[in-house]
Amino acid sequence: MNPEQLLQKLQTEFDQHVYGENPAELYEPIKYIMSLGGKRFRPLLTLLAASIYTNEWEKALKPAMAVEVFHNFTLMHDDIMDQAPLRRGNPTVHQKWNANTAILSGDVMLIKAYDLLLDIPKEQLRRVLSRFNQTAAEVCEGQQLDMNFETRWDVTEEEYLGMIRLKTSVLLGFAMELGGIVGGADDHSTQLLYAAGENMGIGFQLKDDLLDVYGDPSKFGKQVGGDIISNKKTFLLIEALSKATGETKIELEKWISLKTFDKSEKVEAVSAIYETLDIRTFTGQKIREYFTRGISSLEQLNISSERKEPLLEFVHKLVDREN
Repeated sequence: MNPEQLLQKLQTEFDQHVYGENPAELYEPIKYIMSLGGKRFRPLLTLLAASIYTNEWEKALKPAMAVEVFHNFTLMHDDIMDQAPLRRGNPTVHQKWNANTAILSGDVMLIKAYDLLLDIPKEQLRRVLSRFNQTAAEVCEGQQLDMNFETRWDVTEEEYLGMIRLKTSVLLGFAMELGGIVGGADDHSTQLLYAAGENMGIGFQLKDDLLDVYGDPSKFGKQVGGDIISNKKTFLLIEALSKATGETKIELEKWISLKTFDKSEKVEAVSAIYETLDIRTFTGQKIREYFTRGISSLEQLNISSERKEPLLEFVHKLVDREN
């Protein structure tokens, strides 16, 4: 099946899946956040990786769903920590209900993710659970580092890339590794799949940082320049802070320190500083570097090009995405 067909199958499964019923106050928030959609590319990568090695890709369906349920669990809790009012253009769970409900419903989502992994054959289950546990802990480590960075202005490029590797890309790596394990790939191949996902995950987050400044508002799906407005330490801001000198540095630090300002004026001014420092080009080079590494790992898989083609086709779409 092609990526579009697999994605439709995934969506049907999510629409029909029951996480629990009573008490309704516990399970309705789960149904709500899962109904908000999203790109669903993590579970899709699991199915695409599995389909390289088996025609019985359906056996990877519930494990793939586990990856997405876990991802949404992290989003539900992240939204509380960030005090975010919106998720995918809709009220966040803690806004629609309250923080305590969001915490508890998120806890149940983590449990339900484990439930969805239980269909994995017992000879693979211990390995999958061990890798899932490691990944889950690393995602939390990444979130803590991200929060640590909020009070620091000396975050280096290396530190930032390490943080997004943990917070974002290890889950993509696991999603692809999981597909390989369930599909029956050998250990070397699952390592290559993980490396591909990990590198593409870093590229994906860097692309997110870039789109926040330079994306098309009609396609990006959220306010362009939001990271600039909130002084979020993205790759672009970290690079600008390290490269700026003289008047440019003074101008950048002025906009960062202002407590009251016109939002559009700040976005325009900081974007102009990025252009002066050629940050857009440098970030684009980094994005291509990480996606090239990921694609290289996929090309090393010792299997026919025909089997790999749907996955590679989807990966190239991720590279060129505009939202």
